Amino acid sequence: MNGDGDGSRAVASEPGPRGRARQAAPDGGDRDVETLRIRRVSGSVAGANSLMKSSALMAAGTLVSRLTGFLRTLVMGAALGVGTLNDTYQVANTLPTMIYVLVGGGALNAVFIPQLVRSMKEDSDGGAAYANRLITLVVTFLGSATLVCVVAAPEFIRVMSPSMATHPDQMRVAVAFARYCLPTMFFMGIHVVMGQILNARGRFGAMMWTPVLNNILIIAAFGAFAWVFGTASRSGISASTITPQGIRLLGLGTLLGLAVQALAMVPYLRDSGFRIRLRFDWRGHGLGKALGLAKWTFLFVLVNQAGMVVVTRLATAAGATAEKAGHPGTGITAYNYALLLWQMPQAIITVSVMTAVLPRIARAAADGDHAAVRDDISRGLRTSAVAVVPCAFAFLALGVPLIQLLYAGAGEEGARNIGFVLMAFALGLIPYSVQYVVLRGFYAYEDTRTPFFNTLVVALVNAAGSFAAYLLLPARWAVTGMALSYGLAYVIGVGVAWRRLRGRLGGDLDGGRVLRTYARLIGAALPASLAAGWVAARLMTVMHPPAVAALTALAAGAAVLIALFVLLARLMRIDEVDAMVHMVRARLGR
Repeated sequence: MNGDGDGSRAVASEPGPRGRARQAAPDGGDRDVETLRIRRVSGSVAGANSLMKSSALMAAGTLVSRLTGFLRTLVMGAALGVGTLNDTYQVANTLPTMIYVLVGGGALNAVFIPQLVRSMKEDSDGGAAYANRLITLVVTFLGSATLVCVVAAPEFIRVMSPSMATHPDQMRVAVAFARYCLPTMFFMGIHVVMGQILNARGRFGAMMWTPVLNNILIIAAFGAFAWVFGTASRSGISASTITPQGIRLLGLGTLLGLAVQALAMVPYLRDSGFRIRLRFDWRGHGLGKALGLAKWTFLFVLVNQAGMVVVTRLATAAGATAEKAGHPGTGITAYNYALLLWQMPQAIITVSVMTAVLPRIARAAADGDHAAVRDDISRGLRTSAVAVVPCAFAFLALGVPLIQLLYAGAGEEGARNIGFVLMAFALGLIPYSVQYVVLRGFYAYEDTRTPFFNTLVVALVNAAGSFAAYLLLPARWAVTGMALSYGLAYVIGVGVAWRRLRGRLGGDLDGGRVLRTYARLIGAALPASLAAGWVAARLMTVMHPPAVAALTALAAGAAVLIALFVLLARLMRIDEVDAMVHMVRARLGR
């Protein structure tokens, strides 16, 4: 209750944070307080139901997108193998994402959602003019940047992988791939800005579903390549034997995929009532404030991408050395493929939950309602942990059979080596997911400076760990060590971010409840993963051929892990797991 220190004096009713009314009169205090409590509970339930529906829609789209994304990597591995030829494509295809995030993507993701929400709330046209100015700015800026980057493709390859630049055939192929891949950064920007406009309008599905079209087109391109030129295991294709026609087929397929993904957003925008109109009147309409906030986001992604460059340089060098010694699947391709699989629970659960809740957190932050921000952050952490924690232990216990099943076409040893990299990543998924949620709290307050310093710490620790792995470990294990250092860096990053956000919210981040949830989930997942790993290892040693052994070990190990985890979680009375089980049963009509 808000008062002036004298409980006997009536206070005029006025709105508080998020529309809650202050006490109107002392004689009805108990009734009013109870009414307020009921309204808060009802609002919380309604908010949770709305969040669950939005998250479910996005999670479904993300799941399909990720599954088709994995199918894409499987086809890539079959077409190009998992050695140095695939490394040239990986380096070239990483470039547009890195540059896009550096020159503006980070700001679009982190800064402009709160700005769009604010403009929708405050502007008479519902934020339409602001959104059109933003689209125009993205088209103009990214279009110009794309032209410059395509011309400078050879220099980018030299920066990303000096070892690749010393091999003429690899350099030639990497530059050719890069000139097809770099224009995709323009379409990435278009896709993201349209998606953010839809998110701000409460339309969450399109941004998660349209990447499926991109994956389908790339699968078709690499499938056609394998059909025409043969799979890598049969043809023995390499950087010195791939033809210009083959490079063109793969490059055009990659470019067309992103273009279709972006343009597919237009019908969804029109359905939401939004009409795209280019507007160049940028001055005096709030974009300057957003760009001012984006300076810290720029530094944030600069540090992040610098760390990625370090890993790419070291991983390509280690992979080339290891391949010469007869150990494929130990370079940047192995790192990227394991990373893609490792990030799947994060993308499906954590990102979906927080994408749905971020506009609500931003509104609560704008209203100065720290308690609501804290509650939503806590809910996001605990809800996502139900999936993230057991998945992290599953990757640790079942990483090798999982990868050997998925990438059987790339060769047994290459797939096994990628499995070891996934195991090294495994437990780092927990702090990685926690950091993602915690940083959304800073973005809701339009604080981009704190995430920059936090990312600086993570990047420095990861770079130092990667250098140590490269220098101290044999070449075939260097990338595995780099994957381990990635997770350790986020452990330190979470500690820094947690303390700062707790201070921002007045010293309360619901830490006790969050820590109890994570401790219980880990307590249930650890013995379940040990049992699952033992079962899988036994089956892998007694069954043949390798693909059948991997399938059997994965199925049996996963069944053991899930059953034991759910049983132990129910015995520990973990509320979030109980809620998930009840939701699944309701969905199945049981």
